[in-house]
Amino acid sequence: MNDPNPDDRVLVAHALAGQQSAYAALMRRHRDAVWRLARGHVGDGDVALDIVQESFVSAFAALARYDGTRSFRVWIARIALNKCRDWARRRAVRSFFTFARPIDDALDIADSAGTPEDALQSQRAVARINAAIASLPANLKNVLLLRTIEQMSQAEAAQVLGITEKAVETRLYRARARLAEILRD
Repeated sequence: MNDPNPDDRVLVAHALAGQQSAYAALMRRHRDAVWRLARGHVGDGDVALDIVQESFVSAFAALARYDGTRSFRVWIARIALNKCRDWARRRAVRSFFTFARPIDDALDIADSAGTPEDALQSQRAVARINAAIASLPANLKNVLLLRTIEQMSQAEAAQVLGITEKAVETRLYRARARLAEILRD
């Protein structure tokens, strides 16, 4: 690898040839985007980090099946969304059996560090927005996260979700409208 900034397809080829540094470069290149996507989906940074790790482990195991004609970014985003869905299913099963209250209920517990009032208000506003996004139905939330947070094109988002570009446009409109309604209440 003489190229200082090879594209994803070159890195995949090198990773398949056994160069660990190539896969590490792919992870560095895409981990923040995958984390933001997972964080927006599950609403918790620590859980999102676990999902990022699971996503890259799964991607490495399936690297030989990666289609080089498609974007690696889209491929890894689809894997991450699947991991988010898996997490949501596991969480639903655990809460059903344990009758546990969701971890989101603990967001309003005061921080013992005693931060200034404006920082606290800002933190609550961010938590409120994250909770509002997390409460959206998955079909709206996924489009919103891919288009606005990850700044994917309509075509890329459609590829990740396996829907038409028009469906992406419609769902994004509905997601924004629903988010505004939730935040207004």
